[in-house]
Parts: sequence; C-alpha cells; structure tokens
Amino acid sequence: MTFDALYVHGAGRRETAAWPTLGHEHGEFLSFDAGSSVQEQVGVLLRTRADRRSLFFAHSIGAVPTVLAAASGALDVAGLVLVEPALYDIVRGEPPVERHISAVTEARAQAADGNLRGCWAILRTLMFGGTFDGDAWDEERPLAEYWAQTNVPWGHAVRPHLLTGIPTLVITGGWNDEYEAIAHVLAAHGARHQILVGAQHRPQDLPEFAAHVAEFTSALSH
Repeated sequence: MTFDALYVHGAGRRETAAWPTLGHEHGEFLSFDAGSSVQEQVGVLLRTRADRRSLFFAHSIGAVPTVLAAASGALDVAGLVLVEPALYDIVRGEPPVERHISAVTEARAQAADGNLRGCWAILRTLMFGGTFDGDAWDEERPLAEYWAQTNVPWGHAVRPHLLTGIPTLVITGGWNDEYEAIAHVLAAHGARHQILVGAQHRPQDLPEFAAHVAEFTSALSH
C-alpha cells in the first residue's frame, strides 16, 4: 500500500534541514504560519492532507497538532513517526514534566511583566543549558522573544488513547526524562519505541535514524 510522507518540524530547522538523514523524493514539508495556534495548525493539516494517504513525521511540538489531526478520523493515516514528541498532556503529574511546566509558566509571567531578560534567564538554562550571559543579550534577545510567546505543548487535550489503531514509531534521544516518560506512555498504548543516543533532542540527525524509519515503513507497506 502506497502513501506519501509529510514532515512537520518542531521549533528551529525547517524543510530538509530538519530531517537531514532521510530521502525526501516522496515527501512534503509543512511549515505553519508564525503565531498560529495549535488548533489552527490542526486545521492546516486537515485541509492539506484530506485527499492523500499519509505517513506523518513530527518532531517535538510539531507532534501536538499532528497527533490531534491524525486522531480526528478525517485523514487517511498510514502511520506516525514521532521524534521526541512534546505530548506533555499525557504525562501530567510526572515530576520532571511538572517542573518544566512550572519553570516555563514563571518565565512567561516574567515576560508578561515586561522582564524579558528575567524570562530568558529561566528559559535559556531550561532549554539550552548554560547560564544567562548579559554580554550575549543583544544576540540572544530574538530567541528570548520567540520562546516567550511561542505555543506551549500542554493544555491541548492530547490523550494516549488517541493513537489506538494507528501504527506509531516513537524515537527519543535518551537524554531527557520528560521525553522518555512520554515515550513510555505511548509504548504502553501500542507504539514502538526506539532510543537513539548521541544527538539529544534531534535523533533524526543520526545516520541510524533512517534505518529505523525504513524498517517501520517497510512493515506499513505490506
């Protein structure tokens, strides 16, 4: 059975740069409009893939609208490849997840009060490591502005049972307790989980990523 691939990136790289180890001859890349909500992104997926059988690739927060669209029943979904999926709703209550959400909430409160530097002092350490460096502020300010207002990956009513019956491969980097907790829940509901160590939040950059995807898609084709 044939299908097209659709690649939905997370924050950061786009198009082929976001999926560097895969062949893209039969794939399409989707970039959402800046500032679009998760529900608006779901609507884009429903409109653009309504007439095609699709294998969806989604990285990080891109997994949120992808899973919601795939679970809607309105699309012909061959399967899902979720890379470090930021499906925080399915692991609420887990200590690492709650610590992350609490920190982001405080950072955004700082930004809302006009203290963007205070916001970035929290987010930079949380998401990129290291500490806030005042000498680098002018260079990093655009990143701070972006992360102070971009969509957060929780509060979207994602539930693990939404993927029941959809062949799903979850690939994580084995470096972050939050993403491993998410993968553990998805695996308990039928997903296949593979850990690829060496690229942290971007296991799709590793050469072996393509081999695992090929094995998964081969099974879908029979």
